Amino acid sequence: MTAYLIRRLSQAILLLLVLSIAFFLLVHALPGGPQAVLFSPRMTAETRANLEHLYGLDQSLPVQYLLWFKNVLGGNFGNSFSDGQLVTTEIAGRIPPTLELFGAAMSFTLVLAVLLGVLSAVRKYSLMDYMVTVLAYFGISMPVFWFALILQEFIGVQLHLLPTSGRETCSIYGCATPFDVFVDGAQHLLMPMFVLSLLFLAGWSRYLRASMIEVLNQDYVRTARAKGLSPRTVIFRHALRNALIPFVTQVAIDVGLIFGGAVVTETVFAWPGLGRLFYDALSHRDFPILEALLLLGSASVIFLNLFADVLYSAIDPRIRYS
Repeated sequence: MTAYLIRRLSQAILLLLVLSIAFFLLVHALPGGPQAVLFSPRMTAETRANLEHLYGLDQSLPVQYLLWFKNVLGGNFGNSFSDGQLVTTEIAGRIPPTLELFGAAMSFTLVLAVLLGVLSAVRKYSLMDYMVTVLAYFGISMPVFWFALILQEFIGVQLHLLPTSGRETCSIYGCATPFDVFVDGAQHLLMPMFVLSLLFLAGWSRYLRASMIEVLNQDYVRTARAKGLSPRTVIFRHALRNALIPFVTQVAIDVGLIFGGAVVTETVFAWPGLGRLFYDALSHRDFPILEALLLLGSASVIFLNLFADVLYSAIDPRIRYS
């Protein structure tokens, strides 16, 4: 296992290096480059030269990358073009809201996807299976931004059941007790969490259903049933544990797509997380923030896939790495 982890970590670091080069070149390939954001027609030549020197834009592109990468290794992603704040400070302030939304959506999606996938597989071709299938196809085909707007209009504007934007209102109107603070935060969280969960809940439940159906037809499952084991033991101890192996792979792969969905969801609901920060940085062409978020997003996907590989051996002890 140790040798395997070292090999995979080496591959992950090499991949991140290649991706950092690709992201740096792609961001700087935007029309006009950083100069179009930093410079204005009223600036003097001296001011332009000072700004170019300050941000290292007077160097060649390979030198700019090397300087940027050297700073990244030291934890410095530079300063934002929009307000001059450190990029690390900007990102650090947006991490808690994103973790809150991401954690809630992932927990809700995983629990419900496993439950619906198992029930659909066990009761294959039943009325419940057909209902779950219809709902799954609805979720897969539903555009995230459109569904978010419909929820905002119907639940927030028409019925006034939940707030339509933001993370909390206690700072504006005040909350009497900690319980009121919790309720306020939960109300703001429900709609963006459900929207972010919808697409992945549909796909993951169908994926686990197919995996469970395949496992339930295996000889060892029939043997377990023949030994007189209870249906619950057969399903959850023998079948589900093996069906989860490809499911874990799919979940790890979809982490990057979840971040993409978070950009749309956080923008529509004005949720102050990394997705909203990415959208704002892209709108204002804030190059340092874009480069930092792209690199951090790629790193999270790569290392979560590595974590999924390690998780296989915990799910199925028969799996060993060399």
